Amino acid sequence: MKIGIANDHSGLVLKAALIPLIEEKGYGVVDYGTNDTASCDYPKYGKIVGEAVMAGEVDYGILICGTGLGISLAANKIKGIRAAVCSEPYTAKMSKEHNNCNILALGSRVVGEDLAKMIVAVWLDTTFEIGGRHQRRVDMISAIET
Repeated sequence: MKIGIANDHSGLVLKAALIPLIEEKGYGVVDYGTNDTASCDYPKYGKIVGEAVMAGEVDYGILICGTGLGISLAANKIKGIRAAVCSEPYTAKMSKEHNNCNILALGSRVVGEDLAKMIVAVWLDTTFEIGGRHQRRVDMISAIET
């Protein structure tokens, strides 16, 4: 399995700290940038990873900007993407287990490195509870897009 990861300028340091954790968990990583601290536009990176997930280039995505909000909003414009901003592990777990989120977004100015690692580890270790009320609700979300 492969994880696509991208960030704006504010997320560069956090991305560098997360990639080894993702690889230790057995995932391949595709880095979609940016790899520069010069100011850049987060929507570009949310779109790139969202499209990569939907095209099957990667299985899941992780996005990082200052708050996680802007980059997740951009990703969520891609049909089929369910990106969740998570600032603690419980929400990360529920985003995958109940909502089948395919992108995790983090705020580099909101969570520190250790907390971000916990959030990512929980999210990667969680699977969607297929069927029942959760599947029905995910289907309802998908229906809104059409």
